[in-house]
Amino acid sequence: MTMATAMGISACGVSLQWTNPNSYSSGKGCKYAGRSVRALPIRILTVGKKRLSGVQLLVDEYIAKLKSYCHVDDVQIRSNPKNARNAMAQVDDEDIAVINLITSNDWVVMLDERGLDLSSEQLAELLGDAGNTAASRLSFCIGGPYGHGQRVRKRANVSIKLSSMVLNHQIALVVLMEQIYR
Repeated sequence: MTMATAMGISACGVSLQWTNPNSYSSGKGCKYAGRSVRALPIRILTVGKKRLSGVQLLVDEYIAKLKSYCHVDDVQIRSNPKNARNAMAQVDDEDIAVINLITSNDWVVMLDERGLDLSSEQLAELLGDAGNTAASRLSFCIGGPYGHGQRVRKRANVSIKLSSMVLNHQIALVVLMEQIYR
């Protein structure tokens, strides 16, 4: 069973009963509207070059907005940390750097152009569902220029896409922050 069609997702002791994204509400409201959901701290792991100052300003603004709802950590991981000339070696080095920052109690959402295509409402429900698990933190992983390595792919609880197009890591980060805030 693939991640995209899984009815129950489990990794590293964290289990989430998550249904097909088509079963989520059709945009008429979240299933958690008016209900209390445990807000998990959020960590966003982004592999890439140094951010543009405008992007950093937007990220800081969203973190300030989200502070009322949950704690958000923004972690930047240098792309190609060992200056590898081979793309596969670069992905492997980045993969190790990311996986070393994920704990066994994290609920991991990998952003990938081949991931599940969710609406804003479906993402909100996925976040609410994650809050109902034994996870201690929600970790979003944004890959480098060549994507994610096998360790992160195996560790991810779910893989989602923000667009059918491939997005630069800085643009993906801003879109993700906006969607989390929504």
